Amino acid sequence: MRVIALLATYNEERFVASCLEHLIQSGVEVFLIDNESSDGTVEIARSYLGNGLVGLEIFPRGGVYRWRPLLRRKSELAVTLDADWFLHVDADDVRLPPSTGTTLAEALLDVDSQGYNAVNFQEFTFVPTQESPDHDHPEFERTMRWYYPLLPGELHQLKAWKRSDSIELAATGGHAAHFAGRRVYPKPFPMRHYLFLSVPHAVRKFVERRYDADEVAAGLHVARAALRAEEISLQSESELREYVSDGDLDASSPRTNHPLFSAPAVSSG
Repeated sequence: MRVIALLATYNEERFVASCLEHLIQSGVEVFLIDNESSDGTVEIARSYLGNGLVGLEIFPRGGVYRWRPLLRRKSELAVTLDADWFLHVDADDVRLPPSTGTTLAEALLDVDSQGYNAVNFQEFTFVPTQESPDHDHPEFERTMRWYYPLLPGELHQLKAWKRSDSIELAATGGHAAHFAGRRVYPKPFPMRHYLFLSVPHAVRKFVERRYDADEVAAGLHVARAALRAEEISLQSESELREYVSDGDLDASSPRTNHPLFSAPAVSSG
């Protein structure tokens, strides 16, 4: 069974190599859409062409982050590329099988054999802490070990699906793939999400990004677009859970939003 991950990137040189290597080692090939990165993302990615990376294209940005056109492009690729299953992934995600001792591709094959055609993921968000604030380096997965489970709503991460004649991603902002005859596997797969690696990284990733005004008006990126550098604060490790292994990730009592984007407004007076 062939599985292809659809990955969109913009200035992801810190994440892209580890993302590609994880997916390829998991039995998943990758098609990468780069949104005109100005760092080394594309150069790094090109080294994987023919070695798990099956395609790389440049998608115009025009100086503004527009998410829906990228999602529509992923939907197009999901009905034109030759694969049995697809994954909608981001560079800061690590998507995992539901149990150790198997690969992600093998786990999806098992889902398929049981008659299901879509998989939801349970997010575990990893963040820097007051005690350990800087992980902006290639070893971030080893050093950034504090997390919280996140569950804003049902099927918040329905991002794996069996090939279909038509896929809709943009309607939910990419959180859930919609298609006719969808049958969701009852047990979510786990995923690690490295939201940001340090306060300066959060400023670059969220505060300095120019968001499309029409998308913000439609309800996308609202909290991210409103974030200001002076509002960014780190949690204490006492408020989080310590990572031991993928098999020990604790999904109990999940949060419904990211604390990074729910800070109180800072007065300018």
